[in-house]
Parts: sequence; structure tokens; C-alpha cells
Amino acid sequence: MNSFGFGRELVERAEGPWIYMRDGTRVLDLSGGVGVLNHGHNHPRVLAARERFARERRMEVHKAFFSPYVAALSHNIAELLPGDLAISYFPNSGAEANEGAIKMAYKYHGGRRNTILRADISFHGKTLGAGSLTGSAENHFQFPGLPNAVVYPYGDVEAVRAAVEATRKPDGKCDVYALMVEPFSASSLRSWSGPALTELRRLCTAEDIVLIFDEIYTGWGKTGTLFHFMRHEGLVPDILVYSKSLGGGKASISGYTAREPLFRKAYDRLSDVILHSTTYYGFGEETATAIEAVNVVVEDDYPARARAIEAILTPGLERIRKAYPEAVERTTGVGALHGVFLGGGPKLLDLAGKLVPGFTKDPRFRTKLITLSVIAHLYREHRVMTYYSPNVENPLMVAPTLVIEPAEIEYFLTALEETLAVGLRRLLTGFIREKAGAAW
Repeated sequence: MNSFGFGRELVERAEGPWIYMRDGTRVLDLSGGVGVLNHGHNHPRVLAARERFARERRMEVHKAFFSPYVAALSHNIAELLPGDLAISYFPNSGAEANEGAIKMAYKYHGGRRNTILRADISFHGKTLGAGSLTGSAENHFQFPGLPNAVVYPYGDVEAVRAAVEATRKPDGKCDVYALMVEPFSASSLRSWSGPALTELRRLCTAEDIVLIFDEIYTGWGKTGTLFHFMRHEGLVPDILVYSKSLGGGKASISGYTAREPLFRKAYDRLSDVILHSTTYYGFGEETATAIEAVNVVVEDDYPARARAIEAILTPGLERIRKAYPEAVERTTGVGALHGVFLGGGPKLLDLAGKLVPGFTKDPRFRTKLITLSVIAHLYREHRVMTYYSPNVENPLMVAPTLVIEPAEIEYFLTALEETLAVGLRRLLTGFIREKAGAAW
């Protein structure tokens, strides 16, 4: 955080897309809380729901009693999702939700299958289980994890099909119990095509493989539909995993929703009903908050808001790319999730890695340094906060809250254009001098 300047300042309060600092300045947050803040900071309806829960002294946590909040949230989500996605479970984090989904898939097959497939650029969390299914450079250290996790190239249906065949048992039976898929990879800004996802669905149906869609980041309207996969008519996974903006930016809650037949086969018997549980299951304020957060997503049509943001960002970023081709290699994105892929700069930068701790011998050092220098300048000179993805090509991420106004998006575009107008050499020189001075 200190590389960007964020770590040296204190926040006083936050509202909508703005962060108000203790020194009296304000910062336009284009990070969207890395997927958490579709509703913006401190949405008034979300705050009111939490205040009402506390004021009325509602029941918070107790496994012994039926939770109307869990029931209502599960019902409402089932109403919004296609097909027979109907049975939900609500843990605290996205990684925990992914682990619960994987566990259900394994139990569905009664432990008779042993292989799980995940993409080469996947990001499913940082716990031991979910972390072993994560292909991001963030997981550079090898911890023990799930056995028999087979990697396939993202977006390649034939590679998935080949992986299934390669792991087939001697008797010809399939050994794959689950296929993990991010329909839209938020960390790389890549996506599966509709026909490809449909083929994955056909393959999983034919082989009785549990198809898990991870939409932890992209859910709740971020890419222009409620969930990214829902833009493809008739497509239904076996389990959908989500989190981040489910809590309205205030509650630490995630969820996964399974097709009813899958749940029934896996857990619907007295002997198995508590094979998966958590201390806080039935937690009240979190689920009550999520109920209101989902209400806001639907009533204020967040998918439409994301499409309106896209209508400004896509041409705006493309205009900047054309104006500064030496700095911007390409831009891409959908809804309120976009990336600016920066490049160029003198090759001498490859020798500068020794000056910046943490980047030594990094083959993408030059790209990262350029991106870091742009992010730092945006923050320092224009009070705009962005971030970069550590996965794959390391784009500068533009992922605003869905309550941002058009004028605020235009302010960011102007700030980015003015930053690039400074020139890569000056941006880099200033950034390296500042960081080298701090290191020495």
C-alpha cells in the first residue's frame, strides 16, 4: 500500500464512491473495494437495515432456532436465479464458500471420484483448499492442498474434455467430481464464450461432473447482468458461488447455491446433515444486511447501472489508448469491470528491479513498474484510487462502485489522460526516485 501512497494516510469517513481523509481531502474510489462495494461506501439503505436490526434487539446467533433471515435470503436468491438453483448456504468468505461447494461436489459422488479441474489463471481464494485451486501469481508459495487438482487452459473446452479423458478410470468411468469455472475472470479480464460454457454444461451433464461457477467478484450486477453467466440463456451451473457485494459493503457474508437434486443426494439425510456447518450459521445481522443489499441490487437495477458505466468507460478508455499508444497497449472490460494494459518504457527498467524490494527477478517488472507509477500519480496528483491485478498481464483495474455518477467517471478519465500526458519517462523517474529514496 505504501507503494501507492494509500498506506500513509488515515480515512475519516466514506460515502458512495468517495473516501474522505483526515487531512480534509477526498479520494475518488475507482477500486470498488475490489468487488465488495457495488453499493458504494455506506449505502443508506444498508446502514438502515443494520441499525434497525440492532435497535429492535433481534436474535443474532443461535444454532438451536430456525433463522427467518437465512430462510428469507435463501428464498430471495432462489427467486432470482435460473433453473432449480434453490438450496443456499451462507458462510463468511468467498474462499469458504468455494470450499463448501467443492465439499458438496465430492460428497455428491460419495467419495468415489478423486479429480477436480481448475483453470491455469483461476482465482478461488487463499485457504489451503481454495488456494490449491488458484492459479494466480499471488499464490507463489506451494502449500499443501487438495489432491488430484488438474489444470486446464482458461477458455479451452477441448482441453477440459482431454483432461476428463486423461483422468478416466481403467473401467472407463469418469474420475472428475467437479469442474471449477470463472465465467468471467475478474483478475485477468478474460471470459468464456457462451457456446463454450454451453459445451462445458453438456460435458458435465454427460459425465455427471458437478459444474461450479465462481462469481464471487462478478456477481450482483458487476458485469451488466445479475451474474455474468446469466447473459447466456438456458445456462445453469450445478453450484453458483458468490460473495463480496452480497453484504452491501458492510457484512462479511458469502454464499453458494446448489441445484436441489445435487443437495438432496449429497446431504439430505439425518446422518449427513451436519457434515458441513459453521459456528456462525444462522447469524442474523449479516443475513438481514444481505437481504436488503440484494433488494437494492434488484430495485435500483444494478445490472443496468453497470451497462451505463460501460457505455462511458469503454469509449473513454479507447480514446485514451489511441491518444497514448506508446503507453497503453489495449483496454478491455465489461460493465463496471475494466482493465488498462500498460506497456512501453525504456528497457533499462529491467535493470531497475534491484531498487524496488519485492520485484527482483520478476519477468514482468517493467509492466508492473509502469502500472505502479501511473496508479501512484493518479492518487497523489488527482486523488483517484485505482489498483492493479497481480494475475497474468497485470492490468490497471478500473472497477468503480455501481452508484458512481457519469461526471465522476469523466473526472477519472480526465485524470488518467492528464497522468499519461506527463509521459512514461517522467512518471517512472519520479516513482523510482521516490521509492529508491524511501528504501535507502
